[in-house]
Amino acid sequence: MKKVVKFGGSSLASAEQFEKAGRIIRKEAERRYIIPSAPGKRYKDDTKVTDMLYSCYRQAVRENYMEEDTEDAEASGEQSFSALLGAIKERYDRIIEGLGLSLSLEDEFKKIRENFYRKAGRDYAASRGEYLNGLIMAAYLKCEFIDAADVIFFDEEGNFDAGKTDETLGKRLEGIERAVIPGFYGSAPDGRIVTFSRGGSDITGSIVAKAVHADLYENWTDVSGFLVTDPHVVKNPKVIDVITYRELRELSYMGATVLHEDAIFPVRGEGIPINIRNTNSPESKGTLIVEATCQKPRFIITGVAGKKDFASITVEKAMMNSEVGFCKRVLEVFEENNISIEHMPSGIDTMTIFVHQDEFQEKEQKVIAGIHRAVAPDFLELESDLALIAVVGRGMKATRGTSGRIFSALAHANVNVKMIDQGSSELNIIIGVRNHDFEAAVQAIYDIFVKTQV
Repeated sequence: MKKVVKFGGSSLASAEQFEKAGRIIRKEAERRYIIPSAPGKRYKDDTKVTDMLYSCYRQAVRENYMEEDTEDAEASGEQSFSALLGAIKERYDRIIEGLGLSLSLEDEFKKIRENFYRKAGRDYAASRGEYLNGLIMAAYLKCEFIDAADVIFFDEEGNFDAGKTDETLGKRLEGIERAVIPGFYGSAPDGRIVTFSRGGSDITGSIVAKAVHADLYENWTDVSGFLVTDPHVVKNPKVIDVITYRELRELSYMGATVLHEDAIFPVRGEGIPINIRNTNSPESKGTLIVEATCQKPRFIITGVAGKKDFASITVEKAMMNSEVGFCKRVLEVFEENNISIEHMPSGIDTMTIFVHQDEFQEKEQKVIAGIHRAVAPDFLELESDLALIAVVGRGMKATRGTSGRIFSALAHANVNVKMIDQGSSELNIIIGVRNHDFEAAVQAIYDIFVKTQV
């Protein structure tokens, strides 16, 4: 059995956290390929190393690349480039010292200094957090270090090159018992460093899992899996035991975040499960993410997630359904104004478009005029300060009365439902409420489906 294990920034923020990760890796010989993130926060008001690197690079640019001006930096109340770089080095030195390693990063920091002054780019700057943590992890585990720049590739436009990466990575790792591959970055054909979007170490882990045909991809973080809903809204929500990729996509789209959503695609195509685990509570089984399962869910719903600050535009016209191309012409108005559409429930003579309020407000009059010119509606209405809530679960398909229970719970909580829409897959139900009713609505849905079943 082969496992790929990725550790997030909070799991590698200090020597103590490194030791926890080391115990987890050594406990099972199957944990063969390790993907480290850059050191995260050690405490609430701490700064992540990636953010420190961004600040350091900005200061290098500000100091005219080649000539430091420490006095000017101090006069403006800012730290100089040397001071910022020194603070980053200190973070790593404390980890190395705490682990009792003889490793020195002096030469690495000399290269970083030179490359920052040579304007190597923000991606290069950010990637050094994972790179340096990878060197430490490899020394700590006494295993091979493989620079992600040598095995993960992007094209000239900065798009991930899946084919080349999969072939190169598979060959490079063949026969290697245990290796460390830093997350978050790779290289372009010209050799420059390119990063994934923030949180991209999750993606690296997924790519490695696909390349080595892993049996399981373990993603170790600071929570014991996906929660049924946001803990900032509902106190101590339950952990989801098993979730399908489709359910996860629905919840992630509506704001539920533990795993980078792009990390799903490489492993999903190979049928490789992902296990979200807690470094600080390794005995917890966490959440298993799978393509499909016969396992009956613990609750009728799998999760509840949502976002605030939407606006809705309702277009009404008699006999709209018989007018060929009506919806297309309305949607083209939003496209012309570069406004993305989040949701679009419709009736016989009406269609409602939900958009992000901040994107829409500046262009609302242009959109209204455009709709009038495009389809000559009988009536057009705008509403703002709306929230969308997704109730997601494979168990809903085999359960009668789910929508009725949602309506009942929301009515009992004095929440006015502005919109409810269920997809044909019966995997999710989207509910629209006022912003000020959002928390009460989520709590009511959680209570009716989870609390009453516990």
